[in-house]
Amino acid sequence: MTNAPAMAAAPAAFSAETKAYRLPWYFYLLVCGAAFIPVGVLWDISWHSTIGRDTFWTPAHMMIQLGGLIAGFTCGWLAWKTNFLGTPEERAAAVSFLGLRAPLGCWVAIWGCCMMVFSAPFDNWWHDAYGLDVQILSPPHTLLAVGMLGVNVGVLLLMLSAQNRAGAELPQIKWLFIFMTGVLLLMAAIFLTENSYPNHQHSKLFYRQAAVTYPLYLMVAARASRLPFPATICAATYMGLTLIMGWVLPLFPGEPKLGPIYNPVQHMVPPAFPTLLIVPAFALDLVMMFLGRKPGFWRDSFLSLLLGPLFVAILVAVQWNFSKFLLTPAADNWFFIGNRYWWYFAHEGDWRHEFWDGAASSPFEPKIMLQLLFATGFAILSARVGLGFGRWMTRVQR
Repeated sequence: MTNAPAMAAAPAAFSAETKAYRLPWYFYLLVCGAAFIPVGVLWDISWHSTIGRDTFWTPAHMMIQLGGLIAGFTCGWLAWKTNFLGTPEERAAAVSFLGLRAPLGCWVAIWGCCMMVFSAPFDNWWHDAYGLDVQILSPPHTLLAVGMLGVNVGVLLLMLSAQNRAGAELPQIKWLFIFMTGVLLLMAAIFLTENSYPNHQHSKLFYRQAAVTYPLYLMVAARASRLPFPATICAATYMGLTLIMGWVLPLFPGEPKLGPIYNPVQHMVPPAFPTLLIVPAFALDLVMMFLGRKPGFWRDSFLSLLLGPLFVAILVAVQWNFSKFLLTPAADNWFFIGNRYWWYFAHEGDWRHEFWDGAASSPFEPKIMLQLLFATGFAILSARVGLGFGRWMTRVQR
């Protein structure tokens, strides 16, 4: 299903004879729609932290659903076009579902769009029945998260198959693919938000979740992308989108509409400064460049034994001290967003400038070192899965 039977079966738009070919306009539309989703989620978290939940029809909710609908309808149109108006080459580079043919990414994105649409009335009923959310992953939000993941994975697969078919003839598709890996990394980081505030970053839970999650995405980018320093670009995309929202949201006024109000904010609450993933990502790219990207089961297993500990070691080295800085008055400014990400129902107190969750004062304390060893084991497994999945992705052409 993932391998084209022959390069002749690839669409003519990507063949060697069409040097002047331009990327289809709808590829840019799909990427924009996919990016709307995590950006809308960051806006929605800010909305809940600033105003509270007043109605389902908030601009943030609309942006999230619009992103899913853009991808879903565009992929639906592409599936119709491929099935009924497609050339033999386009149909050969598609997969069959219920007798219809379309690129694999289209089917995944359409399914994800349906899940997102179904989650909307479920979420509205949930809030009417039970009130405010007490955590990010409530049942309707879980359904929404699965749908958002489906949409973004579907768009990623479309960019991936085009990249693999085009080779070196279409450099812009490489950037769209790596941008989509960064969008997926941002989505993963959003769902770790509750345990990723700077106050959590001296705790075992933060490093364990980071080790389980981030190496997978970075290694997928490193293995499947055809750009230099792909993991670094992936991490930079995640950090860039988060920082843009962190700098732009406070420019807009906002005030709470629900009680109790312990922190009377007057502007939209921004997300906290993102995790410095770009530093370990750069180190992982250097290792991949030095040892080469050639895949293989034992080679990837050996690589993961290097990459997992390297990721944890560098993340601890940079984030441990950086989180200390973020809790100081020196970080309380527009750039570092320190002490400005507190929701309207957050009490004043010294706890805002302290580490939580039984934090250690040094990463060399026995109680935290043991947990970091466990995190290293998770990072090795995560890196290995990412390398293996990225290897499969290099062969996707439909």
